[in-house]
Parts: sequence; structure tokens; C-alpha cells
Amino acid sequence: MTPSRDAFEARLRQIGAERYHDLHPFHDLLHGGGCTPDQVRAWVINRYYYQHAIPMKDAAFMSRVDCPDLRRQWRARIEDHDGTAENEGGIRRWLRLAEAVGLDPDYVASRKGVLPATTFAVDAYVRFVREKTLLEAVASSLTELFAPRIHASRIEGLLRNYDFADDSSLSYFSTRLKEAPKDVAFGLAWVLDHADTADKQDAAAQALIFKTDVLWAQLDALWGAYVEPARIPPGAWVPGQGLGLKEAS
Repeated sequence: MTPSRDAFEARLRQIGAERYHDLHPFHDLLHGGGCTPDQVRAWVINRYYYQHAIPMKDAAFMSRVDCPDLRRQWRARIEDHDGTAENEGGIRRWLRLAEAVGLDPDYVASRKGVLPATTFAVDAYVRFVREKTLLEAVASSLTELFAPRIHASRIEGLLRNYDFADDSSLSYFSTRLKEAPKDVAFGLAWVLDHADTADKQDAAAQALIFKTDVLWAQLDALWGAYVEPARIPPGAWVPGQGLGLKEAS
């Protein structure tokens, strides 16, 4: 017997309650003002690798979709990140954050210095969306269900604890609070509609777990390289590299 739609949605939400990366100690450190400037910079550099890959992930998904209505709905996600004539886009907003924390935006955009584990995790996510079923691909995006709480906490914590934080530097997060709800509503409804057997529900739940693991792995890598034991792997960013003109002078 296939569990009810409501029971399946509750299962998905429980995955977020137990596994979403807002539970990671790095976010407690960051939002509580405990990060050094270089730890914040390391986070910005590595998170950019994820940000830059989101439109590529979405383009890979769209290339497999036969339904024009689904492609039309999904296309807005790419525009939200890459930007349009009217919207500068999430990638540009993230680079403004990079500049605010003292980094050279061109260095961050080059994706130099990214931790190996970040690269592996993000690239695995893009491959997952390219190769798995459409149901699994859409389900993996449902971490957006839990993103508003981390964005709100981040805005509050960064504004309270860091001099670089203001409306401009944090515009990525404030904008996502407005953009994400429409993506969440569509993606969740699509998964609930199409996961119409117990096996499909299991596959969708596992896809969401995979995505939470992708996000968690990135923070584990940051913690190990820049917090404890602070062992930076070869080729990864070293404090002092890639600074903006103001910080380098």
C-alpha cells in the first residue's frame, strides 16, 4: 500500500528536520559571530562553487525534459541565478558578498582554491541530476523547503556580528527568501504528484537525503580545513590569497 500524500510530505519534511545543514556546527559558529575573517572567506569561496553549479545542474535537468510546461517552470531557476536584464541574479549577488568580506570577486569567480571535497560533492550533485530519474532530480531540489529558516537565521546573525554585513552584501539571502517559495511550491507539488508508488516515494526520499549529504559534506570539509584541525589540503585556498585591493593594500 502506498503511503498517503500527507504522510509522504511529512516524511520529506522529517528528513530536513534531521539532516539539513543548518544543524552543522559550522553554521552555529558563523551565525554566532565566532568565525574569523579568514573562515568567513573560506566559506564564501567554497560556497561559490556550489552557487555557480546550480544553473548548470538546472540546465542538465531541462535538457532531459520533454514537457514544455515543466521546462518553462524550471527555466526561472536558471534566470534567478544567472540573472536577466531586470535581475542581476544570485551569482552576481554572491560575488558582491565576496567583495564585502575582502576577497577579489574575480578570484572567487575563477573557482581557484576550492576544497577538493567541495568539488567532489558539488560535481556529484550535478551528475546525480543529469543521470537519475526526473523524479529523483526534482526531489533532490527539495532542500529548498528548509532554506528559508537558514537564510533568515543567517541574515540576523551576520548583521548582528560582522562589520561587512549590510543590505547590499547580504542581498543574496534576502532575495532568496522571496524567490524560493515559488520554487518550493512547484517542486514539492510535482514530487507529491509523481511519487505515486511506495518505491517511487522511497527513491524520492533517498534523493533528498543525498542532497542533504552534499550540503553537509561541504561544511565538514570547511570545518576540517579551516576550523579543526585546520589542515588545509594541497591546492586549497590559503589565507592571504585572492584578496581584494582594499585588503591587500
